[in-house]
Amino acid sequence: QVQLVESGGGLVQAGGSLRISCVAPGSILRIYAMGWYRQAPGKQRELVAAITSGGSTNYADSVKGRFTISRDNAKNTVYLQMNSLKPEDTAVYYCNVRSTNWLNPKLTDDYWGQGTQVTVSS
Repeated sequence: QVQLVESGGGLVQAGGSLRISCVAPGSILRIYAMGWYRQAPGKQRELVAAITSGGSTNYADSVKGRFTISRDNAKNTVYLQMNSLKPEDTAVYYCNVRSTNWLNPKLTDDYWGQGTQVTVSS
């Protein structure tokens, strides 16, 4: 079973900061992109931020200017620095890794973490 290891979640006050991390096991090769999704109670899971192995980034409009995604390709690790947190950011954050299929480089495989809770109090 391939499982991503997430850490760094917790409880913070509005306006505070958190950094969450996700480490992919070495068995996942040919990583194309890593990113973070989140799901709040009563809402659908949404993409928060993603970064490719080449460094291109993509952010949800709701977090632009506040969140920064980064990665260390050598360590198969992705980080999400969350600043100016709002109560609306409260959710379970899920790490996602997309890799190129070894049989067909045009296809991809997705791997997920179990989720880390981020709670922002008002």
